[in-house]
Amino acid sequence: MVRERRVFSKEFKMRLMHELIAGATVAELARRHRIHPRLLYGWYWAYQRDPKKAFDPKPSGRSKIDPQAVQIAELERKLGQVTMENEFLKKVLRRVEATFGPLPRKNGTA
Repeated sequence: MVRERRVFSKEFKMRLMHELIAGATVAELARRHRIHPRLLYGWYWAYQRDPKKAFDPKPSGRSKIDPQAVQIAELERKLGQVTMENEFLKKVLRRVEATFGPLPRKNGTA
């Protein structure tokens, strides 16, 4: 069974932060609101860093992603992977040839 991810409003988070500052414990708030304590600690640390911007929605940035840049990055990753595989196979071939002698090639040379 997959549970849907809960979304908490900025007002809810701010109310919990005010309760923490007023003296409530993380364990108490976590039990009462059925929230993992680590989540509350994360909110608290964000609140401590910048109380005014702590829970503002983050920009998605999806519209700024260049599809060509994504494709280039993927192709570069694949090229790096193929290069590493090629180097590995060359190393294995050298070891095999050192152990068993040169392997016959398709063009007839040894």
